[in-house]
Amino acid sequence: MDSIATIDKRFAIKILERSLKLYTPSLREKPLAEFLAEQCDDLGFDDIRIDDVGNVIANKGNGSPRILLCGHMDTVPGEIKVRKEDDNLFGRGSSDAKASLITMLLAASAIKEDVGTITFIGVVDEEGNAAGIKNIMKEKQDFDYAIFGEPSGLKQITIAYKGRLAINLRINVKRSSHASAPWLSKNAIEEAITISSKLKEMLESGQRDQKKSIIVTVSMTEIKGGISHNVTPKECHVTLDIRIPVSTDCKSIEERLALMISDISKDRDIEIFYSILDETEPFETSHNSLLIRAFTLGILDVENIRPILIRKTGTGDMNIVGKQMKIPIISYGPGDPHESHTLNEKVSIREYLRGIEILHRSLIHLKRLHDKRK
Repeated sequence: MDSIATIDKRFAIKILERSLKLYTPSLREKPLAEFLAEQCDDLGFDDIRIDDVGNVIANKGNGSPRILLCGHMDTVPGEIKVRKEDDNLFGRGSSDAKASLITMLLAASAIKEDVGTITFIGVVDEEGNAAGIKNIMKEKQDFDYAIFGEPSGLKQITIAYKGRLAINLRINVKRSSHASAPWLSKNAIEEAITISSKLKEMLESGQRDQKKSIIVTVSMTEIKGGISHNVTPKECHVTLDIRIPVSTDCKSIEERLALMISDISKDRDIEIFYSILDETEPFETSHNSLLIRAFTLGILDVENIRPILIRKTGTGDMNIVGKQMKIPIISYGPGDPHESHTLNEKVSIREYLRGIEILHRSLIHLKRLHDKRK
């Protein structure tokens, strides 16, 4: 089996540091895309290009199986000084998910034998509206397996993500009044809070003591209303973020919402309009796929432990590819998911380097298992 020693550890750390120093909030990923394209060229990838939405795409090898390695280049807003402290490398995106992205790049580049066709893609806008992966799906490429780079820790494999509905509610109470006489009209902001709470209570009911990965959750994430400090608001807008487990789907939640909103509107004698801002179906991959078997062997090789299969409560690009392509897909990468989006986001350097080794070995195991099945 190939050795990851072909990747210099100092080089691996340096390339991750350089990527972290490029500030790339959603839809501002161009500097990183150009940097990765240069690295792909130096590391022996072929057919390197940046597509019309800013994704960087490169290939390595040929034949079967066709393996997608996909990570996102964007981060949430907010810069963090890139620095090393003991075993940790700090920086925006260190956990979510530049360490995973560079892990895939270097693991693929270290392959010296034929493991099939590897397509490496760094996508834009994963933290936004998924414009990057949606554009990739328009190309209708064929893959046998897909691996998404997201922090899971080395000893866990993510097999499922919740779906997501983002809903905009527009509450109109028909009239407003002077703030000194609030009894003359209803208050749209107060109504919005009451309605949002009712919807949350109804959608989350009957789930007590169940695991967080298999329950519906509702969060009010934005609210906007009012025109003046001394006028009660006639209208208010609210955004609800609804996370949907694999036991249901977006259509079922939408149908329940429509009935609830209609009933609440009549009961409170106000107008409630809603629109869907984002709709992503939940996804879970098969537990006994060759892909999971290959990663189990890769993790055993390096960490000498069998991995745990986990379901995440978030939503990612894996959902979109999984629903459309219906192939074995996992999410994997160094880092603690709980560090993501925080003010002290970091990744363990040791974990990052061992993650490269695990992915490298898993790709070779996958080729062997795939050919054996054929």
